[in-house]
Amino acid sequence: MTNYPSAELVSAPGEAQAIIDTAVRTLQPHELEPGCIYAFNTPIGVHQVDLTGPQYTGELPRKTGRTTVRDAVSFLAYYAKHKDDATEVYSDVEDLSVTAVLDAHAADEPGFGDHRLTLSLRPTRAWTDWLKLDGLLVDQDKFANFLEDHIHHLVEPDAATMLEIAQSIKATTKAEFQSSSRLQSGERKFSYVEDTKASAGTKGDLAIPEVFKIAVPPFEGADVYSMTARFKYRTDRGQLALGFKLEQPEERIKAAFADVLGEIANGVSTPILNGTPA
Repeated sequence: MTNYPSAELVSAPGEAQAIIDTAVRTLQPHELEPGCIYAFNTPIGVHQVDLTGPQYTGELPRKTGRTTVRDAVSFLAYYAKHKDDATEVYSDVEDLSVTAVLDAHAADEPGFGDHRLTLSLRPTRAWTDWLKLDGLLVDQDKFANFLEDHIHHLVEPDAATMLEIAQSIKATTKAEFQSSSRLQSGERKFSYVEDTKASAGTKGDLAIPEVFKIAVPPFEGADVYSMTARFKYRTDRGQLALGFKLEQPEERIKAAFADVLGEIANGVSTPILNGTPA
């Protein structure tokens, strides 16, 4: 004859769980140690507690991050603080940038490559203004205002002479220009009549140098670089349009970048590679 368990024995699993639950509730809290990973079995599955992060240990496992600076002095200061024997430096003339991989691969072991310093040169407002008008022809008033607003960039002829020219251009905005000729001094002379409705209008001449020079810093924190500009003009139905054409501004910006790169090369302990880091 088979013996079956009594009803009291059948309910034993439930009673056992109740005992377990009571025991769990009466357990004293246990302090977990930072820097370790813990796993707990719960009614809904395994619960993991990771205490290895810097918010628990108070320590960073390694340096990471990407820092951008705007001049060579700042680049060299950060580089000197964080470089090691495996640090690599790259230059990109098209992007006008220099990048240091401060935790690059060493010859005998890999590096993470995620602690980087970048010099990103930012053009000055003045440089941008001159390039915007480069090669364009505008009316006399706009051209004269531009010269007046940027008079401190004009070096040859000097600022006082160029200011006088700008004021002369403004004074003849309502005149009718009839002819132009080139003087032996290298200036361009424009002949005009101020009152075309009168039988004998007031006549005059406006002289403008065919070539002038400016000195502008290409980048924030950089030295000034000189450029030659040639006056451009067009007369149409008595109206005079003026402008200028800068001579090789791209070469000036490359020369300025080369000077910045030379300053960095003198302050770093590794050859500068031409290219972009992976």
